[in-house]
Amino acid sequence: MSTWMDDEAGPIVRPYALTKGRTRPSGAMLDLLALVTATGEAAGSPEQEAILRLARSPISVADVAADLDLPVGVVRVLLADMRDQGLISVTSQAGPRPSERVLKEVINGLRAL
Repeated sequence: MSTWMDDEAGPIVRPYALTKGRTRPSGAMLDLLALVTATGEAAGSPEQEAILRLARSPISVADVAADLDLPVGVVRVLLADMRDQGLISVTSQAGPRPSERVLKEVINGLRAL
């Protein structure tokens, strides 16, 4: 998104302006590992156009944020809007979460090191 950056001043458009001040996506929270795939052709903003180009083949939410050099929270809001508009599909890659007991055992094991 180099067109939105000024070498001396930083971002020209602040991230919250891209989301119209919203900090939470509509619908379910998008996991960082969820895969995004373009299903639509045209979008409204330069960021949405960039996302559609990136998502021609499946790409993770985290990779979209990294490629666009935008905060993950902003990307999640943009992706949720695009999902609601039918421009992308999102497939969750999240498996079952480890139990609290397993996580505590891992923490205790790390502390023992």
